[in-house]
Amino acid sequence: MSKLIAIGFKPIKQQPMTLVTKASVTCSHGVEQDFCGRPGKRQVTVMSKEQWQTVCDELDTLLPWTTRRANLLVEGLSFSSAHVGKILKVGDLKLEITGETDPCKKMELAHAGLEAALRPDWRGGVTCRVLNDAVINAGDSVLLS
Repeated sequence: MSKLIAIGFKPIKQQPMTLVTKASVTCSHGVEQDFCGRPGKRQVTVMSKEQWQTVCDELDTLLPWTTRRANLLVEGLSFSSAHVGKILKVGDLKLEITGETDPCKKMELAHAGLEAALRPDWRGGVTCRVLNDAVINAGDSVLLS
């Protein structure tokens, strides 16, 4: 069974992630207080714990998942191009997967080799559009349909 294990947001551009165990996610603002949450295809980003572990293993280091700066960390799922257009249900929240979260130069600045390690197999996670307003909690079940 897949589940949500962590929630984070960036209240200010280029600043550290803020971690919470509960968050309101809306169609108009994405994850509460996230500066990137405006409506669109990249409203919320979701990353797989398993894919992040693969990245860390490849780099032979243990980096906090927040280094990737994704909003949600899920366990029990791995993402791929086959998931574009699918619905990711996190508790009562519905997210439409719109694409891959492409690694950028910020990842290389965070750790040498990180940008390249995130490139294969959608390891950097997915971008999503919020389809309904809901409150999510760490531990919520996650279903891909």
